[in-house]
Amino acid sequence: MSDDEVDHELLDLLRQKFGLGPGDASAPPETRVLENAQFIYDNSIDVALDMRHTKLAAVEILKQMQEREYSTKTWAEHPLHPKAKDESTLNFIFTMDLLNFSFWSEKSEEERFAVCYRGTRWTGYWSLVAALQRALDEGIPITTPSFWTDEEGCSEDVLKNVFRSETEEEIPMFQGRIDCLREAGQVLDMEFDSSVGVLVEDGKKSAAGLVNLLAERFTCFRDEAIFDGKKVRFLKRAQIFVADLWAAFDGEGYGEFDDIDKITMFADYRVPQMLHSLGCMSYCPPLEGRIRRLQTIEPAHSWELQIRGCSIWAIELLRREILKLQSDANINAILIDFFLYDLAKERERAKVEAIPHHRTRSIWY
Repeated sequence: MSDDEVDHELLDLLRQKFGLGPGDASAPPETRVLENAQFIYDNSIDVALDMRHTKLAAVEILKQMQEREYSTKTWAEHPLHPKAKDESTLNFIFTMDLLNFSFWSEKSEEERFAVCYRGTRWTGYWSLVAALQRALDEGIPITTPSFWTDEEGCSEDVLKNVFRSETEEEIPMFQGRIDCLREAGQVLDMEFDSSVGVLVEDGKKSAAGLVNLLAERFTCFRDEAIFDGKKVRFLKRAQIFVADLWAAFDGEGYGEFDDIDKITMFADYRVPQMLHSLGCMSYCPPLEGRIRRLQTIEPAHSWELQIRGCSIWAIELLRREILKLQSDANINAILIDFFLYDLAKERERAKVEAIPHHRTRSIWY
């Protein structure tokens, strides 16, 4: 080879290494969320992970998950989650995860946004699920995508009624939720025959493929930011949609995915709070002070990105430690996330002392 000739093999290797040029079309889909989380962890200066406490937490988490027989079936056991394994449940889950963001409130438990449904008062994430169930009971087709683009039938007043509160506080980011419904309805209409089922089928039973499809076609699922000069992906709601399908359908039908373990933890508020309580994650004094003073952190601020990225990586480390303890454990990041979220809510109800969750107002989580 002369000095003037191009070494195409070397060029292809460099392109692969630095992510340049077209990728291998035959390669399995990758979300890059875990890869980006490791990058954030490797470059984080305000959030740290503790491996000693991670190893101790892995022992306790494995023990408790086994004692509780924690599995995908746990998801459907909650009284508010749909039970049927059909298209109505598919549409319910898509609507739920389309709007699954920003439920924290500055008000007291008695004054915050709440939904009363069948004699029970629900707050937080469960207030959304209760509101959707209540709307369906009242004959409002809130989980039908074609309804979202009908600005007369699905008017702002109708949506205010759907998300009406038992208190004076309305659901946070109400306009943001309207925008998500409208956009999703339009995209589904134009590209997927107004069918969530067609969308899922286009994912070709790949969890990563469906997550990427959501992020590519719907801006309201494109949960990305710039950290240390690099684009990083979190894709919380896109990933939790796939995870909820997997759990609700017990890995079959709409919930069948060949690569479900590519889904990471869902970077939000409660799991970072739980990781801090377990000693797995710690914050620099200025950041911890801001969180304890209940001061907001702007979306895409370095602190927020470090909390989210390090949380994803912490759950991955916990998963690896659990598998070291029991190589055949039926465990993945989804189940660890679900378990820690439930545990955080249990501790909250029991008034166990913990650092407050960080406060960022965003449609991403």
